Amino acid sequence: MRTRNDRTAARATACLAAAVALSLSLTACGSGGTKDDGGDDNGGKGASTARTVQLPRLDGQKLQVTAVWTGAERENFVKVLDEFERRTGAKVDFVPSGDDMAGFVGSKIAGGGPPDIAMLQQVGVLNEFARKDWLKPLGTGAKAQLAKNYTKGWQDLGAHKGTQYGVYFKASNKSLVWYNTKAFDDAGAQEPKTWPDFLKAAQTIFESGVAPVSVGGSDGWTLTDWFENIYLSQAGPEKYDQLAQHKIKWTDPSVKKALTSLGQLFGRKDLLAGGNSGALQTDFPTSVTQTFSGDTPKAAMVSSADFAAANVAQTKAKVGTDAKVFPFPAVGARSPVVTGGDVAVALKDGKASQALLTFLASTDAAKIWAQAGGFISPNKELDQAAYADDVMREIAKALIAAGDDFRFDMSDQAPAGFGGKPGQGEWKDLQDFLKNPKDIAGIQAQLEKDAAKSFGQ
Repeated sequence: MRTRNDRTAARATACLAAAVALSLSLTACGSGGTKDDGGDDNGGKGASTARTVQLPRLDGQKLQVTAVWTGAERENFVKVLDEFERRTGAKVDFVPSGDDMAGFVGSKIAGGGPPDIAMLQQVGVLNEFARKDWLKPLGTGAKAQLAKNYTKGWQDLGAHKGTQYGVYFKASNKSLVWYNTKAFDDAGAQEPKTWPDFLKAAQTIFESGVAPVSVGGSDGWTLTDWFENIYLSQAGPEKYDQLAQHKIKWTDPSVKKALTSLGQLFGRKDLLAGGNSGALQTDFPTSVTQTFSGDTPKAAMVSSADFAAANVAQTKAKVGTDAKVFPFPAVGARSPVVTGGDVAVALKDGKASQALLTFLASTDAAKIWAQAGGFISPNKELDQAAYADDVMREIAKALIAAGDDFRFDMSDQAPAGFGGKPGQGEWKDLQDFLKNPKDIAGIQAQLEKDAAKSFGQ
């Protein structure tokens, strides 16, 4: 992640936050200019197969692709792989990695059978794999699509020491709060714009008889998102970059301040669905679905990225009416904007691997998942009319409008041992914080110990 002038970055963050805030009003608006050309080879049935990129025939060749995605996300990604199979004749086998992608791939390489393509969620993991010479550089076709369809910032995130290895296929806006409109209406609560207003709204909802906030604490990465949003808003982009690179310690007063603010929520078990112990036993998908299932939901709101739309779709709630979003409330001077993403890399070289990377860098592949929902793409040339609803369309517009001025998920920038593994590092430390929000000094000390070890300091 590049360090930028604080005032320039702050202005950019404010602009993106304003764009997101405007987009989340849920009013219908026109789509962006059409960039895709070509017709629907299926005559309008199923996913669009408009072709803007040529792929080779790969009849008889087999590919194995691994990603963390399960449930609706896996189903939608498989639709993309199915289209690749139709166009090339290759056969693609999807293998779930589990949350520990680095451990999964490492074990497969040690055993001599790595997958051909991996969808990595952490920049830090991409850099680790590149340093170990596990990755194969992008070929000519993939690099051409990347240059055509992506800004330099997204290209740089997929590179290591000047060599391009990755294609960011899927992006996410992690600075959103999804809420149950009926629960808000019944309680007389309003969309909060600041952290104090958020806590007041939570109290109001609690008094109406509904648990205010759903937290998927059994998946430690959800807790890193809570911390990062508060820290970016409160400490600012320069400090955020410094902490992400471990140029300041986790014992820094700015970290104490952010954990204290987060403790105002985590320290109130009555504000959490199931209390602290219940939150620690709730996985991410359940944290979303329990907010929108049934006449009496188990929670009124859940802080989650745009991809929660796929989980909402598993309930009877409709995005834009029953389920709406507001920007993560401003804890400091302005609301934060934290992004994340999944980058496709090749672990085996070959014509088929490079063809799939080329396809994933094209608008053709992005359009398929955009139509399915629960997805936004950093591909700036994608026709935004492809998105399934106005909510996702406007979130995507805000992301594209930001250009290269964004802050990437902090834990995803760290070495996997600190920011990307279940049961250890930041994931485990923040779970301990959720369990005991009063022990701020102890959690800071453990975070610093784990970070220093992973960063080799």
